[in-house]
Amino acid sequence: MSVEQFEEISLIIGIGGLVLYMLFILYKLAEESKAGKYGSAVIFFALGFGFVGFAAKEIIKIFLES
Repeated sequence: MSVEQFEEISLIIGIGGLVLYMLFILYKLAEESKAGKYGSAVIFFALGFGFVGFAAKEIIKIFLES
């Protein structure tokens, strides 16, 4: 395994872990604010939209390499 492969795998695992932690934080925020179903959906959509870009970047990279 080269350093480049290790860095790529570490980045994906590290960012993935941070995304999961951010989802947990969003859940706790929605729960503590008693946002309801619609409010929780807005919180997850608006605040969670940031890490969609990371996933899209990886998908686009896969399609461009093939």
